[in-house]
Formats: sequence, C-alpha cells, structure tokens
Amino acid sequence: MKNILIIGGSSGIGEELAKQMSLHSRVYSTFYRKNEPLEKNEQLSYRYCNVMDKEQDFSYLPEQLHGLAYCPGSINLKPFSRITPEEFVSDFQLNVTGALKVIQQIFPRLKAARNASIVLFSTVAVQQGFSFHSLVASSKGAIEGLTKALAAEFAPAIRVNCIAPSITETPLSQAFLNNDAKKDASGLRHPLKRIGQPEDIASMAAFLLSDNAGWITGQIFAVDGGMSTIKI
Repeated sequence: MKNILIIGGSSGIGEELAKQMSLHSRVYSTFYRKNEPLEKNEQLSYRYCNVMDKEQDFSYLPEQLHGLAYCPGSINLKPFSRITPEEFVSDFQLNVTGALKVIQQIFPRLKAARNASIVLFSTVAVQQGFSFHSLVASSKGAIEGLTKALAAEFAPAIRVNCIAPSITETPLSQAFLNNDAKKDASGLRHPLKRIGQPEDIASMAAFLLSDNAGWITGQIFAVDGGMSTIKI
C-alpha cells in the first residue's frame, strides 16, 4: 500500500483528495487550524502543520513516501498600487517557500520509494493574466517554474507535476462565491458554464499521484473548465 502526504488536506481540494486517496492508500494529512473537526478513517490520519513555521516535525512519517500534494494557497485580489512588499513576501512564503521546506524535509522518504510523485498547485491566472491578480499570479508563477526545474532534477526517481485550476468552490474562494448570483456569473465566464468543484481538481491530483501517470512529469495541467484555451 502506498503512503501519501497531503499538506493542507483538511478543507477544499486537499480534503477531497485525502478522501479519494484514502480509499487505496495510507494518507498522512495535515491541518492548520487547531481544534478543527476532521473526518478520519482507518487509512487517513491528521497532524497539525503550519507551513509558515521555521521547522516541521515529519518524524511520524514512514521511511518511504510514494506521493506528496502541497495544497495550501491564497486568493488575495487587490489593485497593484495597494499591495505592499510585505504582502508579496507573505504570499510567496505560503505558496513557494512552504512547498520548498516540505519537499526538502521529506525528500529522502520520497527518494526511498523510487517511483514517487509530487503534485503542486498553480492557477489559471498565471497564463491568462487577470486584473488584481498580481499577488497570486506572482507566487503561483514561481510554482510553475519550480515544477519544471524539480522535475528535471529529480528524474527519474520522482515525478513532479502541477495543476492550474480556475475558480473552484472551496472555503478559500467563499468571498467570491457567497451567493448564487456570483456563482452563476463566474460559471458563465467558463466554456463549460460552471465553476469548479473540489472533486474536479482532486481527481486530477489523484491521477498524477497514481502509477497510471507513471510517464508524466514536468507538466502544468489546466483544469479550468476551458478558461485558459477556449474562447466562445
């Protein structure tokens, strides 16, 4: 049975991915809000983890890890003129530095599994360019570059891929989708005429973590209802 680590697996896409992977793998998932109610099963366990902390304790993990999904993210939208340098640094620390620290700490465990997989997350805004998205597009753009660089460096032992979703109905996006009118308006902007659901993105992540994706690495997958490539 495979061992999978999901950072940020207590809500949204990460939570759905943890549930899907626990059907056939041993899943070690982290949460970042203390006293958070969590649904567990025999194959799914949770540990507190704040990726902004200097050090993380991963000593509880098995010697071999077959997969890592780094799910923390942010959606801070504001005009460029109102963004402070500190906000850019904070976004980068969560989205990029946090991923770097986790990967470095668990790298020996991933390498020991020989055919391991890492899944990172970007956003459709990196390739499309949307107003007020300079914060998230900057940090997630770095994630896309990191994906390709690590895929080259870690091959052939570890595959590294990235998913770039459009807006998905999760707690993170609640401020933008807090009523039916906003959901409908956002959905109509997509060729498939709906917003994303956690299972849409988690299913792709589960595939990339599986042996079925054994010949795929260094790729950025747009799971975005057609937003990035289709104009209708």
